[in-house]
Amino acid sequence: MASVSFRFWDDCVNLLDLEAMWMDPNVAAEWITVGETKGSKVHLSRNPDGQPYLTQAEMKAVSSIIVGRHFVSQIDSDMLCAIAELESGKQPLAMQYNKKTKEVTMGLMQITQKTAEWIVSELGFRIYEVAENSTMLYKPFVNVYLGAAYLKWLSYYDQKERSEEFMVRAYKGGVKKAAHKSTLLYWKRYLSVKESLPSRRIFEVNPLPCALSTSAAGSEKKGTWDSRASAQDMEAMWNHPSVSKEWSKSGEKRGKVRFSLDTETRPYLSRVELKLPFFQAVSEVIIAKHYSTTGIKPTVLCAIAEIVCMRYVNGIGQRIGLMGIDYPTAHWLYKDLGYKVYVVESVEDLRKPFESMYFGAAYLAWLSQYDGRVRSPEFIVQAYLSGPQNVNLQETGPHWLKFQEALIRYEDLKKGSGSCNIL
Repeated sequence: MASVSFRFWDDCVNLLDLEAMWMDPNVAAEWITVGETKGSKVHLSRNPDGQPYLTQAEMKAVSSIIVGRHFVSQIDSDMLCAIAELESGKQPLAMQYNKKTKEVTMGLMQITQKTAEWIVSELGFRIYEVAENSTMLYKPFVNVYLGAAYLKWLSYYDQKERSEEFMVRAYKGGVKKAAHKSTLLYWKRYLSVKESLPSRRIFEVNPLPCALSTSAAGSEKKGTWDSRASAQDMEAMWNHPSVSKEWSKSGEKRGKVRFSLDTETRPYLSRVELKLPFFQAVSEVIIAKHYSTTGIKPTVLCAIAEIVCMRYVNGIGQRIGLMGIDYPTAHWLYKDLGYKVYVVESVEDLRKPFESMYFGAAYLAWLSQYDGRVRSPEFIVQAYLSGPQNVNLQETGPHWLKFQEALIRYEDLKKGSGSCNIL
């Protein structure tokens, strides 16, 4: 076991996370039944060996909270629960030494320090700082967050949408052994454990605001435009006639402009917002400021946002943000290609509408000259959606057809043109 020791939940979570646990009805009922009281320290359960472990209700709550905050529609919380059961027996202080790799895996999801630092530095999941501090990996919320981030990366490994089986087996044995017989038993055990979990919707725990730092966690409201845009960009939005009219009509006030929320409290943009206020404001502001010489049309950004994220601000599935740009791509555009109007320091930055559309436009501009050649609109769209190495122009693919359908909603295509001049 680890040299660190947790006796209470208060020893391994911050106040915001503890409050979120109390908000879960199953956890609250369980804690109250054993004599815990809100406002006092909450004891961790102990196994016969005296080691702390999470009950099924607690594990489900931690997983659901992490998913609700950071991975809505991207990771199944039951997947996290099942893997935690297999990897650690739901013991936050579990650790194992791998003689072959000479690495130590830690915590509920059995993450190595090296993997944790890679997830933070290369993939941009920086809610928790873990550099050179392995004790952080024993904290339930930190460990589950990193495990979910790793699964998120596996879900779109090599720019291909991956199955649940691939993700689980790759989590156990690495991507090279995702189809190897050595991980088959793990997959079968995973299915058995997952099947035994109580049925429960993954969004039942109300997601609390997720800030970029723990100290600010309670202050930022992620359901507002103002928390996702700079004061300058918000001023540009308010100065746009269509935006000002629609927001005023809806009763929005400066400093507190709300996103629309679906039944699972996910912020999204209505088609009206995307077509009129958002399209005219965000797209035109971004392009007018930064891409006026590229020929990229605002309607193209809107059409791609429509098919990539279905208008969800946080993105959907494996795609992050409105434009579905992942952190490594955005960081590369920022660092190596000089697109530095907006700073991208973590995945959270890409859930901001202006930032996502800015880096989406930058990626389109780069693809338009991919490999030193002027590229066709069909190549650019297919390359954006599936990677430039996976483009096949011999046949009209589904991505191109979906794009054309979406584009019709935002601009009048000339009849019989046979193509759309997007660049």
